[in-house]
Amino acid sequence: MARPFHAAAARVRRLRPSATAPAGGIAPATHPWKRALGLLAVVVLGAWLGLLVVGSVRTPVGPMDTTMTLRPSVSGGTKINVSPLGALELDSHRAPVRLDVDVDQLDPERSQALVKHPERLSGLQEEVTADVASGTRELAVRSCVAVVSGATALGLVVYRRPRRALAAGGLALALLAASGVSAYATWNPKSVLEPKFSGLLSSAPSVVGDARSIVTEFDVYQQELARLVTNVTKLYDATSTLPVYQPDPGTIRVLHVSDIHLNPAAWHIISSLVEQYEIDVIIDSGDTMDHGTAAENGFLDPVRDLGAPYVWVRGNHDSKQTQAHLEKTKNVHVLDEGDAVDVAGLRIAGTGDPQFTPDRSRPTGGKASEQLAGTRLASALRDQERAGTPVDIAVAHDPDAARKTDGTVPLVLAGHVHHRVNELLPLGTRLKVEGSTGGGGLRAVQNQKPEKVRASVLYLDRPTRHLQAWDEITLGGLGLTTAEVSRHLPEENKPAASPSPNRFG
Repeated sequence: MARPFHAAAARVRRLRPSATAPAGGIAPATHPWKRALGLLAVVVLGAWLGLLVVGSVRTPVGPMDTTMTLRPSVSGGTKINVSPLGALELDSHRAPVRLDVDVDQLDPERSQALVKHPERLSGLQEEVTADVASGTRELAVRSCVAVVSGATALGLVVYRRPRRALAAGGLALALLAASGVSAYATWNPKSVLEPKFSGLLSSAPSVVGDARSIVTEFDVYQQELARLVTNVTKLYDATSTLPVYQPDPGTIRVLHVSDIHLNPAAWHIISSLVEQYEIDVIIDSGDTMDHGTAAENGFLDPVRDLGAPYVWVRGNHDSKQTQAHLEKTKNVHVLDEGDAVDVAGLRIAGTGDPQFTPDRSRPTGGKASEQLAGTRLASALRDQERAGTPVDIAVAHDPDAARKTDGTVPLVLAGHVHHRVNELLPLGTRLKVEGSTGGGGLRAVQNQKPEKVRASVLYLDRPTRHLQAWDEITLGGLGLTTAEVSRHLPEENKPAASPSPNRFG
């Protein structure tokens, strides 16, 4: 019996790995997808490190010395940092890389030459275009070297095999080439028409011109690049006193606010915007109060001193008591049940919210009641048109009510949802919903993050009373100090846009 037992034991020893066998003798196979993910991680990290170390170019652009850099990014685009004034962001392309342009300094000799010889501005377009093209070419070459070198070096450190390191460098070059193709395919030269400002630049809307110049003068990217450089030159020349916005005499400026919710800081913000933008009329689409009690009425006293007529509709947090108090207040036009008023060259009509739900504790009519109120407002708008007094802007608190006015008015304003909506409705009416100008009011402290303060300046052509452009102003909420101004144009006002039929012409 001993011989069969020893034979079986010998077979077991042959099948079982020896405890003293070398670690590399029998190694578990690594899944291919894990190896691929590991290589991709090495490539991305190495390319990013390469760009950080050597992926930038210093180049003159007109009268300025700049540094151009490529940075990894989820959304792409271009960011122009004008220290210490702030930054401009352009939605110039969609790719996993962003172009950062840092304005390092203004060359005194070149800038003084422009100031003393304004005729040289006519050739600034070609100079700036050539400078940017030269800098971009150099940046592209340097970025390729940086990406490939970074990925290859990190691959050599991680894998310790030249072949794997070269594979990492080749993959990095392929990814950079794909990013370049993506940027080229999505390149948007008209992105300069709708810049987003931050920092001190947000208080200088004149950096891109007034509302009429947006429509008539912004035609090609090269011209705008020259204009941008010229305006930045002016900003540097007057760092201590930023240029004041000079409105077009033919433009009506409307400040749209909503959902203040008893935040006293909103009155200071509105007053500042009225002065800075030389606002002709303020339109408040409701929820100025929080509970609508008589005790809150004193909060409304600053309205009479804001410096512009105040048009108001009732929100679901505003009571009839609130409305009655405002009807007696100097400088205020209360609209309800389709009432219309002529103010600042515009005819504005509106209706109050049919629901009063300050604490959501009582039964409401819901969406159906809002739609019914909107239908009644639309009927009043049609009556105005038949009477020969067509309305230019309609106002309702709830977007569900506002949508019912489609086809009866060029522009309808609303609030309620505490975020912005810009929508061209099927029959041609543009719906603009404003966020909370009070940053959600005192209830904002209940949220994990402060709600931002939002308002918009609408530019309307005086002869036609059509919307030409609008600036969206966003300020940091409680405890925040950020500021952004982004400019937008209706599609029909953008250069090269084919004229579309307008039922309100």
